[in-house]
Amino acid sequence: MWPSAVAVGVGSVLWYSTYVNSCLLAAIIAAVYVSAGGSLTLWQVYRTFPRDCKALGRFIKLQLFLRRVKRKNLSVPKVFQEVVQQNKGKVAFYFEDQKWTFDEVEEYSNQVANYFAGHGVQHGDSVALLMENRVEYICMWLGLTKLGAVPALVNFNLREDPLVHCIKVASCKLIVCGAELQEALCDIKDREAVADLPVYVSGAGKDSLKCPGAIDLDAGLASAATSSPPQIDNVNFGDDMVFIYTSGTTGLPKAAIIKHSRAFFAAAGMGTMIGLTPSDIVYDPLPLYHTTGGIIGVGQALFLGSPVAIRRKFSATQYWNDCIKYGCTAAQYIGEMCRYLLNIPRKPEDTKHQIRMMFGNGLRPNIWKEFESTFNIPTICEFYGSTEGNANIINIDGKPGAVGFVSVLFPAVYPVALIKVDEETKQVVRDENGLCLRCKPGEAGEFIGKIVKNDPVRDFHGYADKTASSKKVVRDVFAKGDSAFLSGDILVMDDEGYLFFKDRTGDTFRWKGENVSTGEVEGVVSRCAGHKDVVVYGVEVPGAEGRAGMAAIIDDAGTLDLEQLYSSMTRSLPSYARPLFLRTVKQLEMTGTFKLKKVTIQKEGFDPTIVKDPLYFLDAKLKTYVPLTIDLYQTITAGKVRV
Repeated sequence: MWPSAVAVGVGSVLWYSTYVNSCLLAAIIAAVYVSAGGSLTLWQVYRTFPRDCKALGRFIKLQLFLRRVKRKNLSVPKVFQEVVQQNKGKVAFYFEDQKWTFDEVEEYSNQVANYFAGHGVQHGDSVALLMENRVEYICMWLGLTKLGAVPALVNFNLREDPLVHCIKVASCKLIVCGAELQEALCDIKDREAVADLPVYVSGAGKDSLKCPGAIDLDAGLASAATSSPPQIDNVNFGDDMVFIYTSGTTGLPKAAIIKHSRAFFAAAGMGTMIGLTPSDIVYDPLPLYHTTGGIIGVGQALFLGSPVAIRRKFSATQYWNDCIKYGCTAAQYIGEMCRYLLNIPRKPEDTKHQIRMMFGNGLRPNIWKEFESTFNIPTICEFYGSTEGNANIINIDGKPGAVGFVSVLFPAVYPVALIKVDEETKQVVRDENGLCLRCKPGEAGEFIGKIVKNDPVRDFHGYADKTASSKKVVRDVFAKGDSAFLSGDILVMDDEGYLFFKDRTGDTFRWKGENVSTGEVEGVVSRCAGHKDVVVYGVEVPGAEGRAGMAAIIDDAGTLDLEQLYSSMTRSLPSYARPLFLRTVKQLEMTGTFKLKKVTIQKEGFDPTIVKDPLYFLDAKLKTYVPLTIDLYQTITAGKVRV
């Protein structure tokens, strides 16, 4: 009888507790509904309340961290010193077969700081850092920031003019180069902007120096002091920390200024909002010269104390093997990585990992669920934002296809918005008072973030090029005198506040009276072509209004089935969105962050006398793609073929 009585008693307590909690939750939901003045439905409140409350709690935690480091005027290396004290002897970074503890990273970065202080590097000096991924790279920029110097994290894939441009635009005073990249530097050493700059080479040894006058950095570091440099006390929360270059998909890269405050928000913000803990091990195979890998990924070790496994270069075939090797519980992705992982043959390791969460940006919505199920990923946290921008959002609960959300219950907490832009000109649309117009749910608009000066979350620090900075700001947004950062991206929001990426403002073209999103078409064509790399763009056809769609598809093996491709596209794309022209290529130019470039091929158009790759034209009568010969090209451009 006693066990039965206990069971009844416990059951009664649990029932009562559940009843009370349910009543309390219902009361809160009702209160939120009433306070919203009827602008929300009860269904919206019910659906979004758990998400928004969880996000609000985490955001408050982030704000408390940011306020503390701001109040104490702490820099990134100062906060890292706190983390080192809490994690002595613990592994901070895994790289190949190396394990670097927090103490070792601190000591090596101190040697970097003390050595360069002895060679005249001062607060505010820019230093070009050209190295491939390895732990020394992290220590190098971390050490330089202890002096208040500003490392310029140069893309190690750049050569010739773009490389010179990056060194010049950041006004670098010296260059730190990895031994593996000496030849790239030697090729430009006689250029005007580079010729007089001292060059320090890491990982070479004095007998392997290739650039005339280069200095063996390893020898100098070996005798440098491992104690914290005194200059660290003069580095402030609001100081410039590093230059990170935009990917350059539409031209030469721009050097974006990342302040210490911004680095805290980017890295600590990501870790806090998605729920990472010091017990997680993060897999980061991304380029360390870019924000996602070098600040957000690495920052989980620097600010949170979570070990991070880095890789020299991303490898689709080794991705899951690495996750298993290092015991990773969280992993990063960017750009087209997820599609590359889906594209390789399946193997047992694909699901034997311990990954509980993946986070990144650029996962195409049309492969989201397939990726989750194929690799047994419990949660994918897609985020949206740019290196330099303040309009950043995160999808914390794995909503398929969403790049983030805006709270419908607490919209004032994080002031971002979608504003209307003209479909033709992409210019901001204003009302009779000269203010911007907000988009309603379901309406596409440009994503913006309110600028609040000296706020680590809301400020916009711009680029080294002030002219480029001014083009990213819109004024008189919702009140006279206010300003906001223009993301340059078109997003759409549903009635629960989830945001979905639609296109870049410059990546939409008009054909047959309809707006065509290149991003959406690329996703469909890629899937129809077996997850091949694809870029879509608009080309002018003489005598036709607007721009016709054209797709460049990688077909290095010559296996693309044009009839099957056309058949698949007709089921997925309206007639006006189907590419009128195709170009098959052996390879496509790509940025270091796995974004495909399209500027050059777009300029070449569909002229077979210029383009040497195979070209095809969509023959509406034959319902297939046919080779675009010179005769057919001339017929089309003469207006004798209806397009």
